[in-house]
Amino acid sequence: MVTFPQFLEALASNPFLIVVMVLILGSIFVNGSTDAANAIAEPVGTRSISVRNAIIMSVICNFIGLVGMSLISTAVADTMSNMVDFGGDNRAALIALAAATVGIVAWGVGAWAFGIPTSESHALIAGLTGAAIAVHGDLGGVNMGEWIKVVYGLVLSTVLGFGAGWVITRLITIVCKNADRKKADNFFGRMQVVGAAGVALMHGAQDGQKFMSTACMAIALAEGFSVSDMGGFPLWIQVLCAATMAVGTAVGGKKIIKTVGTGMVKMEKYQGFAASLSATGSLLVATLTGLPVSTTHAKTAAIMGAGAAKDVRAVNWSVAKDMVLTWVFTFPGCGVIGFALAKLFLMVF
Repeated sequence: MVTFPQFLEALASNPFLIVVMVLILGSIFVNGSTDAANAIAEPVGTRSISVRNAIIMSVICNFIGLVGMSLISTAVADTMSNMVDFGGDNRAALIALAAATVGIVAWGVGAWAFGIPTSESHALIAGLTGAAIAVHGDLGGVNMGEWIKVVYGLVLSTVLGFGAGWVITRLITIVCKNADRKKADNFFGRMQVVGAAGVALMHGAQDGQKFMSTACMAIALAEGFSVSDMGGFPLWIQVLCAATMAVGTAVGGKKIIKTVGTGMVKMEKYQGFAASLSATGSLLVATLTGLPVSTTHAKTAAIMGAGAAKDVRAVNWSVAKDMVLTWVFTFPGCGVIGFALAKLFLMVF
């Protein structure tokens, strides 16, 4: 397993690795500003927790989620490691990886500027795929057996997230039909914060592992071996990725929190709890089975399901449409950007 001193030696001997690692950490930072912030948005929307406290909670839970889940299972990181192959030329592979991360950062920053919670997970997958195709000149660098898991995860997060959000909301409505409104509201306000913490934990487990795997890929390419030869994912890189994500949430999360927490669905506290519980469940299933899914996708699907359970008109379908269009264009958009930048970087460098 690569130790931190060995990593520092690799940086000293390969300046281009410094560039690549800065770009990867930049991607993680943007992920913290978009995806991590989205995970905790709805309790802010129902005023169960302040923006400041929500961000603090997210920072702590994302860190615990990544490090804790990595002790239990690294299935998502393993899937990402095996999804693409940049070929036998490690120098060209590292350049292509740098190109992919530039595209990811540019896409994420653009979405953040408009307050749209795009999926950095899908951007990462698409960018890496486009760059691998650029290196090989065909689909030879794409492991379709692993890539199909993205499609499975996309379907699971949409269907399970929306469906569970709808069902749980309806069940709560039935069970609490005769409950004292004020007591129930206070109870679900507290539970909503707990639910949001669960989503933040799973975000760290899901997205943290994806970017951790990419960072390990860069180190392996720079040192001339494969990720599987590293003997696992070092604790220091887990901590580095989690800390960078935390800083991203603290610096840029407020805008996304407002868009998702107040702009898409006007929810009551029990609906917010239902959405968080649904998203946490679908993310846990995906993480343990190695399906790389979007936390943003799972959470917003659950929010729409919870909102639609009470009244379809409660969902701001215009905001939802903007999010869906962003997701739809993320795969081809980031794929083309990754491909084009990889070709350009390979010619220049």
